[in-house]
Amino acid sequence: MTTTPNSARAAKDVEKDASMRKQKAMMAAHYDRLTSAPETGEKVCDTFVPGNLNELIRCFDLVNNLPEVNAIQSGLRRLSGGYVMEAEKIGHSEDVCTYVKSDIGMMAKGNLAPNGKPFPVPDVLLLSYTGCFTFMKWFELLREQYKCETIMLHTPYMGDGKITPNMIEYMVKQLKDEVIPKLEKISGVKFDIDRLREYLKQSAKAEDDLVHVLQTAKNKPSPIDSYFGGIYYIGPIFGAFRGTDDAVDYYRFLREEVDQRLAEGKGPVTPDGDMGSERYRLVVEGPPNYTNFRQFWKMFYEEGAVVVASSYTKVGGVYDFGFRHDPDKPLETLAEYCLNVYTNRSLPMRIDMLLNYLDEYQADGLLINSIKSCNSFSAGQLLMMREIEKRSGKPAAFVESDLVDPRYFSAANIKNRLESYFQMIEQKRANSRAVA
Repeated sequence: MTTTPNSARAAKDVEKDASMRKQKAMMAAHYDRLTSAPETGEKVCDTFVPGNLNELIRCFDLVNNLPEVNAIQSGLRRLSGGYVMEAEKIGHSEDVCTYVKSDIGMMAKGNLAPNGKPFPVPDVLLLSYTGCFTFMKWFELLREQYKCETIMLHTPYMGDGKITPNMIEYMVKQLKDEVIPKLEKISGVKFDIDRLREYLKQSAKAEDDLVHVLQTAKNKPSPIDSYFGGIYYIGPIFGAFRGTDDAVDYYRFLREEVDQRLAEGKGPVTPDGDMGSERYRLVVEGPPNYTNFRQFWKMFYEEGAVVVASSYTKVGGVYDFGFRHDPDKPLETLAEYCLNVYTNRSLPMRIDMLLNYLDEYQADGLLINSIKSCNSFSAGQLLMMREIEKRSGKPAAFVESDLVDPRYFSAANIKNRLESYFQMIEQKRANSRAVA
């Protein structure tokens, strides 16, 4: 008697999860293009997610390769643990970022992309420094490995919580004097600012739709999970597709899919199908664990916990506070984008941002997933947690794992802490009812 309902539910899951399959197909096509570069003659630019200049890179017909995304892919495929240990055998410390060690270990093990083909040797390394010192050391290692041109765009830190005209001017000068001339020389393509403007127009369209999708979580029930589901949503725009027609099409498709779920009063799609009743609404600070991604997510949706906003889905751009790439100010807007990413924000700015999310998304509390090897996120998180608890009056909790090192994911420990946290929320609700 249960066969028909289960079959019907499976069909609905496939239909409603179409955006995830579309995103995976886009990523697979990109890896095929990337690994075919030696045959096609396309040149490759290795860069990073926070503050990446994908629109500018495309102006020179360069293919974007993102080492941190490659590490995430290795984590999701349960390969990163072996890569991390290989890097430690070579001599890298246990305390080094595991994205770095996964990448270095992968190179030592054949440097294979998710499609099983070798990654090409990059023609240029382009680093837009945005608050993570480790990225600079990572690029030194890559430069030593590949012996190719390295370009750095230095982004001033927003220590005072605002972008000044001097910051923009400083970055635009670097773009004009260093970045663009070197990219012209490496690619053999002359810079065309009108071409850049067209890509920036496409970026702004996709950014509008992404913000709309993320802000649907203000509804009850939320039709999306902005942390676990959000990982899939941000993939194209934070990676190799921003500024492309493919990104515009994907985010329009995603928006329509999420709006349909909203109209039907449905909650998020999970790996096990539609989530049941929404019991807890959370804001999450910090990246997820990728080696046990599904298991981690399951601990939330089995309890009816939905993440309605997260800082991690802003690591490649904080769009929901108004920023859009502006084709009328092409170089200035690239500078502003780099300055605005989450990792370049001071602790007071991060605290204010999370407090805003707790309020606007009517969340029950804050959860921090502290990443052992990521100082860029983890430094100051306990201070942030205490300050947010004090100012919001809402409960906060702290769990610990790592990005792509399975040795630092303790399922029993995390599950116990989450269960205790949900009990805290229930107690807070009971106290509020008693006072009322």
